[in-house]
Amino acid sequence: MKANIKKNLFSPITLAGVLLFIACSLLAEEPYLLMLTAAQLIFVPIMLQLVLKINRIHIFVTWMAMLSVLLLYVITSHTGQIVFALVYLVYTFLVAIQGFLRFLQRGFKNAVEISIDFGMMYLFVGGLWFFAYIAGIDTGFSPLINWLTAIHFHYSACLLPISLGLFGRLHDSKWYPWMVSIILAGPILVAVAITFWPLLEVLSVALYIFAIYTLIILACRTRFSTTFQTVLIRLSYSAIGVTILFSMLYAANNAFGIWPITIDFMLTFHGFVNCIGFGFLGVIGWAIAPPETKHVTPDFPVSRIRGKLKGTGKEHPGLVDDLSVLVDTRELPKTIVDFYEQTSQYQLFASIKWSPWFKPFAVCYKLISKKMQQLNLPISSKQIEMTGEIRTVDSSLDGRRNPRVWIRKEKEDVVFAAIYSQHETDGRTYMNIALPLPFSSMIGILQLKKLEGSLILTSEGGGDTGIYLAAGKTLIVLPLSEHFAIQETKPGYLTALHKMRIFGIPFLQIDYDIYKK
Repeated sequence: MKANIKKNLFSPITLAGVLLFIACSLLAEEPYLLMLTAAQLIFVPIMLQLVLKINRIHIFVTWMAMLSVLLLYVITSHTGQIVFALVYLVYTFLVAIQGFLRFLQRGFKNAVEISIDFGMMYLFVGGLWFFAYIAGIDTGFSPLINWLTAIHFHYSACLLPISLGLFGRLHDSKWYPWMVSIILAGPILVAVAITFWPLLEVLSVALYIFAIYTLIILACRTRFSTTFQTVLIRLSYSAIGVTILFSMLYAANNAFGIWPITIDFMLTFHGFVNCIGFGFLGVIGWAIAPPETKHVTPDFPVSRIRGKLKGTGKEHPGLVDDLSVLVDTRELPKTIVDFYEQTSQYQLFASIKWSPWFKPFAVCYKLISKKMQQLNLPISSKQIEMTGEIRTVDSSLDGRRNPRVWIRKEKEDVVFAAIYSQHETDGRTYMNIALPLPFSSMIGILQLKKLEGSLILTSEGGGDTGIYLAAGKTLIVLPLSEHFAIQETKPGYLTALHKMRIFGIPFLQIDYDIYKK
């Protein structure tokens, strides 16, 4: 614990923040302004140190942002104020970029780290509202509301999600993803409600209350590193539990004109309790014993081929040499096994069905895919025959074991050019598929399983599964998922259903009829 205190609470960033905050305290004409300043100079920088690897560039950029906050108390000219507010805005933007890059490494697979990522990205929104307040930009709200929105995005939208992410590294339950979803959606719902529909503000705050009190209950059941940390974190969350009730009364007053809770009261009571109770206690609590992330960066082989495919060799019979390496084939129909091992002996007929909401995007993408000759699916749902061939690919170019490309065509147009391979991680073998794109490659890691005589290939599951974009040496998780089910309906006749989702929403379905030649 002593090492963590020295590293996090006596770091160059933290010490500079505390000293500058003391200076701001002596210069502030309105004490309530210090609640936001405390977040800008102390709370947010400390929490970022707990989730990022800090180097000299981080220290320098943070110092510049901190100095700009201090100079806002010193410089009175409007132009100077705008310049220093802009410096702080750039800082919040850089933090948001780091949060976004963290998110791309995992996508939507890890609710714990997603909470931290979005907290970092929300800080930029707080920076925008702070800049609007300092620059006197007409947002349609009073300057005080602009300032309150800025403080809201620093505490409820940045510090709370990061704290929730750190808590998730210690706690795991079915309630946790729901809490993350509600708390991350809360700032947006409240902003929309305040602007357009006061009743929605009441509903969103009610959901927020449910999430916060669930968090308090779970925190009381979770074992922390030390007794001191346990007390601090539980008090921190309890402070939000108190202040959120007054937020509900304030929202009800806006919607129905009852329970008159004024801005002045919210500013004094709500702001002070959140600053000291939640912000100060919570930051100290996590800083003395920050939990380590449990996320493991994928380390599977990725095709090195980018752009147009070259280096194909002789014809190859199947997508895999032995399907039993990927799944237990003893209870699968022999036709399914034969299809994957002797693919070239089968004919494919496909019917492509785009979801109505996605069809306009598909039409626009068709203009690109036609030239690219990759992922070049028809717009019409009329059944077509997909012809093609399977050829070996030079392993020295691809970088994976025994790659082979399956080129599927509709007449003369290439629909798919997918390079198949496989890899093993922790005793499990995955199908490893690459679709070369300009300067990149889309990677599909699928796990295979049998279900009532059918074979299921899916990117949804644990381990390495997922859809990725490989650009250079960077591997980005895409918000895509696929589910492929193939079954035998009569001897020598297979049907397959291929479903694709984006952000969990269906957008494409392909129905296959597969015959042995």
